[in-house]
Amino acid sequence: MPSYDNIGTGYNLTRRSDPRIAERINLALGTATSILNVGAGAGSYEPVDRQTYALEPSITMIRQRAASAAPVVQGHAEQLPFASQSVDAALAVLTVHHWPDRKLGLEEMRRVARDRVVILTWDQQVWESFWLVDEYFPCIKTHDRPRAVAVADVTGPLGAVEVVTVPIPADCVDGFHGAFWRRPQAYLDARIRAGISTYALMSEGDLQSGLARLEADLGSGAWQETHQDLLGQDELDLGYRLIIAGS
Repeated sequence: MPSYDNIGTGYNLTRRSDPRIAERINLALGTATSILNVGAGAGSYEPVDRQTYALEPSITMIRQRAASAAPVVQGHAEQLPFASQSVDAALAVLTVHHWPDRKLGLEEMRRVARDRVVILTWDQQVWESFWLVDEYFPCIKTHDRPRAVAVADVTGPLGAVEVVTVPIPADCVDGFHGAFWRRPQAYLDARIRAGISTYALMSEGDLQSGLARLEADLGSGAWQETHQDLLGQDELDLGYRLIIAGS
């Protein structure tokens, strides 16, 4: 797994909170007034109207946090330097798939949270139907299957959960992997790809082959013809899910 100390430079240029996704996360957090954001990165989706604390292992990511961001501690999910039941809720946004021991990390989130644990992740089966994965980078399936967080992986450490679909807006302002489903030319931009960890896992051959096919199909109009049904949609289910575990 590539370290964000190596691949995280410039991450805050393309990765920032989308207000519609942020609203769904805030709803999932319920009435919690104190939040621990685990694997917090540069600070996306940290509530600004609640007492929020952040934990992040990468110093490169920590240095990109805004001065106004929540106070941050450098550390790992598997050993949270917080007392048991010290916050109302623990939050993890598109990060659990990076944890070396996700079971231990989830147990730690459950330990420190009095009320609930909220995780944003993805459903691998739905994700693999995404045109980018299915048609241009099938190697992503190989990279993401071992990292994907299934509901069954979560219910052991956290108990019963609620799963909420998070559709992705066509003009999503956060540059995570599925954000550009209606703007395919964005995937040709190296700066966009630099904010998506999957591309650091990919071989140069797989990367260049997929990019060349996508660029050719965009230039010929083949992509537009094949996916014209997407052009009129305002949001799309790509498998992103909120998993909510109550007290």
